[in-house]
Amino acid sequence: MNNETSIKRDRRMAVLIDADNVSDKYIKSIIDEVSNHGTPTYKRIYGDWTKPQLASWKTVLLNYSITPIQQYSYTTGKNATDAALIIDAMDILYSHNVDGFCIVSSDSDFTKLAARLREAGMYVLGMGEKKTPTPFIAACEKFKYLEVLSAVTVDNVQSTQVPPNTIPDTKAGMVTKLELIDVIRAIINEISDEDGWAFLGELGSTLNKRYPDFDTRNYGF
Repeated sequence: MNNETSIKRDRRMAVLIDADNVSDKYIKSIIDEVSNHGTPTYKRIYGDWTKPQLASWKTVLLNYSITPIQQYSYTTGKNATDAALIIDAMDILYSHNVDGFCIVSSDSDFTKLAARLREAGMYVLGMGEKKTPTPFIAACEKFKYLEVLSAVTVDNVQSTQVPPNTIPDTKAGMVTKLELIDVIRAIINEISDEDGWAFLGELGSTLNKRYPDFDTRNYGF
């Protein structure tokens, strides 16, 4: 087992889910993907559980041992759920019990939170739908699209290669395949040794730094 794999498995993660912006149908994909980046130490989901539209989460929370955090909507038009998630994230940060955070939401309100956590040296994994604003995506170290994660889950087994017709439409602003080829060529030229060889791991790492939402599963290859 290489050192990078060992670090991923040992990384303690706080998984914080915004129930107002995420459907319960994605929960298995979320938990499976988090396991690729570390071990969940905290699993919390935030919302006003008195709302009928969140009722479908009840069984899901029990099955995946996720702690629901009740947050009433005190004022119309103000998202108290976001504030509760942000306050908890900072409390967890200062507890020094985790090495990283997974923030699951399609809301740009968490952009500053993601940036602040990274400033503190935390690994920040973001997850959201294709509608997620670019600023939040850019603030995360890595970002995964829920539609893509859900599409590659077949019979409860994560597939590493997906037929192109099962991949959702590309998000506006996502780097295209043709652009990606040019970027990969440029990175190889930048990091290659005197003989022209480049390590694949270093290429992938550099690519993720430039495009936090890059994932081979986004393209079906």
